[in-house]
Amino acid sequence: MNKIIIVGGVAGGATAAARIRRLDESAQIIVFEKSENISYANCGIPYYIGGVIEGKGNLVLRTPESFRERYRIDVRVKNEVIKIDPDSKTVMVRDLGTGREYSESYDKLLLSPGAKPARPELPGSDSSRIHTVRTVDDAMKIREIITEKAMKSAAVIGGGFIGLEVAENLAKAGIDTTIVIRSNQLFPAMDEDMAHLIHTIFRTNGVKLLFRKDTKAFDETENGIRLVFGENDSLLADMVILAVGVSPDTYLAKDAGLKLGTSGGIEVDEHMLTSIPDIYAVGDAVEIKHQVTGQKTLISLAGPANKEARVAADNICGIASRYIGSTASSVIRLFDRTAAMTGINEKTAKASGIDYEKLVLSPADHATYYPGAKNMTMKVMYEKETLRILGSQIVGFEGVDKRIDVIATAMQAGMTITDLAELDLAYAPPYSSAKDPVNMAGFMAENIENGMVSQFHWEDLPSLQSDRNVFLLDTRTPAEYSRGHAASFVNIPVDELRDRLDEIPRDKPVYVMCQSGVRSYLACRILAQNGYRCYNLSGGYSFYKAAVLDEQTAVQKSE
Repeated sequence: MNKIIIVGGVAGGATAAARIRRLDESAQIIVFEKSENISYANCGIPYYIGGVIEGKGNLVLRTPESFRERYRIDVRVKNEVIKIDPDSKTVMVRDLGTGREYSESYDKLLLSPGAKPARPELPGSDSSRIHTVRTVDDAMKIREIITEKAMKSAAVIGGGFIGLEVAENLAKAGIDTTIVIRSNQLFPAMDEDMAHLIHTIFRTNGVKLLFRKDTKAFDETENGIRLVFGENDSLLADMVILAVGVSPDTYLAKDAGLKLGTSGGIEVDEHMLTSIPDIYAVGDAVEIKHQVTGQKTLISLAGPANKEARVAADNICGIASRYIGSTASSVIRLFDRTAAMTGINEKTAKASGIDYEKLVLSPADHATYYPGAKNMTMKVMYEKETLRILGSQIVGFEGVDKRIDVIATAMQAGMTITDLAELDLAYAPPYSSAKDPVNMAGFMAENIENGMVSQFHWEDLPSLQSDRNVFLLDTRTPAEYSRGHAASFVNIPVDELRDRLDEIPRDKPVYVMCQSGVRSYLACRILAQNGYRCYNLSGGYSFYKAAVLDEQTAVQKSE
């Protein structure tokens, strides 16, 4: 009979324990969890803080008692493993209730310690008005403070998943909320131009954004807590939420002599086995392979953690399962919008030396003749030589999750960007168009790769606007043009273009834009067949305005 010890519950440990029991009814399984909850929905914590999820019980997926009853597993909560001895195959445990320390032997050991929230050591950082968001207890404490002490304002430090979700829920609860970050954009996993769309969402919903602010100290006063950025530069709030990221909790692993990877996580192979025999590791504390770059990295997401746990459990029970890595697919709701991504962004592609092309399109989420259709903004990247899909980012209303999942599936299946054109996807007017947005990305790539059209991007505009050897053409209607246009662009509506070709010099390349890229593509086809060299603005004026002009205006107003 195998004796299996699991350190840590939640997504990794609890999933592995249940899987092991399903595979081996005779195994002796002990789970040590230092908190009082063996399995809880930490992804739901921001929504509990905001009152969307009511009652602590809705966050707790399984109690220690129900876990024991269902799986006949020895669950020991409030028991912390403080040391591992691989030579004797034992762990030292501290009972946090009594302080008693004792040892347990194991045949197989699975580590699922997770990650710990970063808490900068700054003057005043020990204030009771400063909170981290990681556990159910954290959520309960924050919600209690909000409801009982009538908090009116909050500063959220950090612009990642947790920071944005907490900020959204605080704002919805009527709290004056400010997000404070050191960089110049929210959501660092997204490209800056796509992140600007998220900035607009938060500003529209009353959340203030403070960029390039490095908190130097916290000063607690009678009126709240002051975030000090510099001399005569500070922010006063009733409470502070620290959401500046997490780091893998690898103390036990390092102390036991397990090998750590370059990013600081526990090194594991495709079977989730560490550098020491009979010790496995899963979850936020381990390095896994990114399917796009092939590099080992930290990916703190529940989906990969659950899959890793299943693979580790299989191998512990003698089934040679493999974990192939992750594309880091993720999705987040932000007020009435959804943002999602999979694969890598431009910054990573450049750092990895990948020669890539990008597509930007703004398709409707369903047939435009059916009521309620709204546009989403899609960015899709692919490798030029192989046409393999590198990643995608989408911001919109309905159907964003569906499209990112289709693209993620295509990536894992090894499909190329042009293969997306051939996907046979479900269609009905309330859900999509006959040419789904994913199909449209494939069509666009086909047109680029077969020479039907050439592109330029919003970042090319400054140099083009100062170049006298090009002709800049805006093919929208006069009404659209008058409401806002890019400097130096001449307005000739696409429907008049064939009759006004004599206004366009034939000895200069023509750079064309419209609102979304559709009419300008048609204009390029007309021009190309009349002997012109033509380039189409990816994403059109709407993306340029949202990603550049609106952001510039908002920053100027805040300064």
